[in-house]
Amino acid sequence: MKTFLLRLGAAGLVLLALSWGGWQLSRNASFQLFGGLVDRVETPLQQVALTFDDGPTPGHTEAILQQLDTLGVKATFFLVGNAMSDHPELAARIVDAGHQVGNHSKSHSRMVMMSPSTVRHELEFTDRLIRAAGFKGEIDFRPPYGKKLFVLPWVLRQRGTRTVTWDVEPESGLGKRPPAQAIVDKVLAETRSGSIILMHVMFDSRVTSLQAVPGIVEGLRGKGYQLVTVNELLQAAPATR
Repeated sequence: MKTFLLRLGAAGLVLLALSWGGWQLSRNASFQLFGGLVDRVETPLQQVALTFDDGPTPGHTEAILQQLDTLGVKATFFLVGNAMSDHPELAARIVDAGHQVGNHSKSHSRMVMMSPSTVRHELEFTDRLIRAAGFKGEIDFRPPYGKKLFVLPWVLRQRGTRTVTWDVEPESGLGKRPPAQAIVDKVLAETRSGSIILMHVMFDSRVTSLQAVPGIVEGLRGKGYQLVTVNELLQAAPATR
């Protein structure tokens, strides 16, 4: 290791440090260089937001909508433009059920190295489909894989688009296809007032996440929490907007 560092030289070390710092910054869910970002909301109310990424996808969309309807919960869905283009009827069903819809890009590609024009196309394409599905509220954005660095936040600030990330990510750190109860337990242990919970239920590989939703909702309600959309959560804290 010492020999490697000597060969690398001072300039190389600086470049390595900058690259490492940029990588860490790109994946930071609570900070971005430009524009507004919300990972949780400071609120005196016992409210939290349940959010779902990706899709819509046939079968899985209907399943989560049925669960949420049975549980009496309104959630926030960050949808992918290409998937909405393939299944516009499913996007409309999400809106018709009274859920909030956000933008999760057109292609679900990492947007760290994209040009400004490509970023704008990804955002505008998906926004148009969200409006076509009937959603009338403010359209928030969630970057694919949570990745962002310079260009994406800069374009978002120009557009006046808010970034919404999360502070509770129960599927992370539990291994591949974790048991549903492990996901429930992690949510209940980490959630606090104003939390934004990230979930994925739109694919076969996420079946245990779908199975965990009733336990999450019932457990949070048992602790006195009300489940609301992201926009409803933000209404309790106007200063974060």
